[in-house]
Amino acid sequence: MELEAAKMIGAGLATIALAGVGVGIGTIFGNYISGSLRNPAASAKVFGNVLLGFALTEAIGLFALVVAFLILFAF
Repeated sequence: MELEAAKMIGAGLATIALAGVGVGIGTIFGNYISGSLRNPAASAKVFGNVLLGFALTEAIGLFALVVAFLILFAF
């Protein structure tokens, strides 16, 4: 197998994590909206945790993207 083809396959496999990130962000905000509709008084208290979950999930996506770029351009 050529090196360029292996790079493309590796970068494609590294970006599979971005699909998981999309599902995770949708789950986080979907559950937040569901919970805030059930108990509007608690929505302000939970919003900080929602933002923390969003930031950590998005960081995983950025790490996966950096790994894909490293595979493509650094090796």
